[in-house]
Amino acid sequence: MKYSPPKLPLHFFRWFCHRDLRDTIEGDLIELYGERVEEIGKRKADWKFAVDVLLLFRPGIVKKMDGYQPVNNYGMYKSYFKIGWRNLVKNKGYSMINIGGLALGMAVAIMIGLWVYDELSFNKYHDNYEDIAEVYRSEVWGGEREANIAHVTGLGTLLKTEYAAHFKNVAMIRGRTEERVLAFGDNRFTQSGYFMQPEGVDILTLKMIQGTGQLKDMNSVLISESVAKKLFGDTDPINQIVQMDAKWDLLVKGVYEDLPKNSSFNDASYFAPLDLYIDGWGSLDSWENYFVYIYVQIYPEGDFAEISKVIKDVMLPHVDDERKETKPEVFLHPMSKWHLDSDYKNGEFVTSKRMMSVWYYSATGIFVLLLACINFMNLSTARSEKRAKEVGIRKSIGSRRSQLIQQFLGETLVVAFLAAVIAMLIVQLSLPWFNSVSDKAISLPLASIEFWMACICFTVFTGLLAGSYPALFLSSLKPIKILKGTFKGGRFSALPRRSLVVLQFTVSISLIIGTIIVYQQIQHAKNRPIGYSREGLISIRAASPEFTGKYNAIRNELKSTGVVEEIAEANYSITDTRGWNGGFAWRDQKFDPSFNTIFVTHEYGKTIGWEFIEGRDFSRDFPTDLSGIVINESALKVMGLENPVGESLTWTTNGVLRGTYQILGVVKDMVKGSPYEPTDPSIIFLSEGDMPWMYIKMNPTASAHEALPKIQAVMNSIAPSAPFDYTFADEAYDAKFRSEVRIGKLATIFSALALLISCLGLFGLAAFIAEQRTKEIGIRKVMGASVLSLWQMLSKDFVILVIISCGLAIPISIYFMNKWLGQYEYRTMISWSIFVATGVGALLITLFTISFQALKAALMNPVKSLRSE
Repeated sequence: MKYSPPKLPLHFFRWFCHRDLRDTIEGDLIELYGERVEEIGKRKADWKFAVDVLLLFRPGIVKKMDGYQPVNNYGMYKSYFKIGWRNLVKNKGYSMINIGGLALGMAVAIMIGLWVYDELSFNKYHDNYEDIAEVYRSEVWGGEREANIAHVTGLGTLLKTEYAAHFKNVAMIRGRTEERVLAFGDNRFTQSGYFMQPEGVDILTLKMIQGTGQLKDMNSVLISESVAKKLFGDTDPINQIVQMDAKWDLLVKGVYEDLPKNSSFNDASYFAPLDLYIDGWGSLDSWENYFVYIYVQIYPEGDFAEISKVIKDVMLPHVDDERKETKPEVFLHPMSKWHLDSDYKNGEFVTSKRMMSVWYYSATGIFVLLLACINFMNLSTARSEKRAKEVGIRKSIGSRRSQLIQQFLGETLVVAFLAAVIAMLIVQLSLPWFNSVSDKAISLPLASIEFWMACICFTVFTGLLAGSYPALFLSSLKPIKILKGTFKGGRFSALPRRSLVVLQFTVSISLIIGTIIVYQQIQHAKNRPIGYSREGLISIRAASPEFTGKYNAIRNELKSTGVVEEIAEANYSITDTRGWNGGFAWRDQKFDPSFNTIFVTHEYGKTIGWEFIEGRDFSRDFPTDLSGIVINESALKVMGLENPVGESLTWTTNGVLRGTYQILGVVKDMVKGSPYEPTDPSIIFLSEGDMPWMYIKMNPTASAHEALPKIQAVMNSIAPSAPFDYTFADEAYDAKFRSEVRIGKLATIFSALALLISCLGLFGLAAFIAEQRTKEIGIRKVMGASVLSLWQMLSKDFVILVIISCGLAIPISIYFMNKWLGQYEYRTMISWSIFVATGVGALLITLFTISFQALKAALMNPVKSLRSE
């Protein structure tokens, strides 16, 4: 098969390559490109092709320009470099501001660039990245088409057997990570992992360090490198027996390289067979229980969209009439879109919060770099009178404008490369902190030639961007006016500088306003009533079979310690919304909605402290409560019942009646899912069976330091094989804000740096203007002007510019932040106090920045400034 390389690099190569060499080199390039496509895929091959073209852009291969006469310009460029270097050394203050400002801007841009690259390269660790997809199912619920990735095992088996022509591999994986206790000897830890079919190893291309990586044996397991070290130390782990949950003895068949943070499976500490998980209660051809995710690998020549059309209606012959009414459709979602394009609303994928973060940070990096370049432009053009005589003399002895432009751009490039060196040091020192804030594992790819080429191109681009306007401005000066001494800046000469200062502060103030609104949104959600009490509440996953049948004994033992107020069990964690079911019927029912279903023990309400609106809680005094239910406010709204207590409700699954239940009470909505979204309609059932989540309410009179050892002693005495792993409910709830908190922290840092860079430029301009008006200030002082009036004179123009910036930043911020808040249903209101506080703060910072130079000039002895007159 003949592959076509990317057109832009190919056209560029044909343009610069010498015609005598073009055909030979092009043939080799295309041949190498075809081999790479077969080995590493088209996307990587395209990138390497572009790199090869750039590497070929060198003397001996580049054709000569028509009419070009070779000239030795070494002496001229050496002179340019010396002049540029002397100017930097001579004007140390301005040089430090220029280099420091550019270095900060470039460091921010590099860090953001690395972050964006990490986001865009998510999942590229997996070799089959371009051929992997997740199977989605969309159905119509409540008039809207919604997507889901949880499936029945029958669908996965059907795709594997009857549609094998379209899929190279199909694998079903338990729909979420499973926290299990892995034990070897005295070492035991709770680890997260997946139960997966054997084909999943080939789909994900796990990098095996030891072993074969086979999961065909039901009693086998693959473990990550870090888990192998924790369990076995220096002992060879292959063919060792690992005990899982004190229930299964599993043979270690392989150790794989830890998956990176930018992989969707990065939290996988182990992979165990799916057959092991469903052994005894499920099968691989069921069409009832939606609990697996299905991943497929298509053939290289396959097309996701075309295959989606083929499998669109595969579920219809296998589901009942009730399910058919939801019009289920199956389609493929490519791995390349999992991370940034997986938000699905009413039948189509929409821009995700993560993609909006990528856009936001990309824009921030560009703007911060632009602010640094503006500083250079402003200071360079402001000092034009200092360089005017040099320009006049050079032009009068024959220098062309193009040569002057080369000289000034050359000087800027010297500054840019010095700034780039400092920026790289800043980035290297800041990356550990940046990774902790952004929850990344980014590092500088110093061994990559592509990275260094990108850095060189980035530095040259920054230098040209920063130096273009000063070079064009300085080279346009008229030598006659300069040498006659009649050169003046003109009435509007400062207008471009003022415009750039306004742009700088508009961007900085907009970023600050955005940061404040982000934090207000986080606090708004944190202050939302959550319907239960998190104080002193801890959760423990009852992972060991040793907990089976011992709930009452554990409850009695814990309460007897005096540090535990109450204990309860549930089938799901209080901070997630797993467990959804339909098939409920009640009086005057108009449609069949899906409810979040939770099974709990009698003391659940007392333990978590839920609040009743109507009715009562479950009670051991009423044996009939086993057929009773508690609903939340959202469920009541869905049902539309005016007097819900005492109403009956039936639950039918696949045509089989599971039971008839009576509503005992209605509780306030509990925020289990996203704190930014509406709460889910929930039905809570009473159960006396063993359940995997145990909740313990500590006695308010006992401190955690006192209570936890006593709780651990009881748990270890009853279930010695299970590690005492617990989670505070408030910590688990706070984890829901991590994404927004990260955005807020990074936004704060970048906003502060943007403001710092803007203030650096303002400081430099204030120093220059004070220097420029030294004699004027001296005359005014001799004539009786006060220090305050001189300070006002020097500060007035800058204050006006900042006020204009505030006026521009406010509507811009309102537009973009309203758009950002629009993705949250539970959101804060934008208050005018934010704009007032930000504007006042910006003015104070501006006055503080320029006051040093203004007061220094105002307090100067006028004798010194007028001595030369």
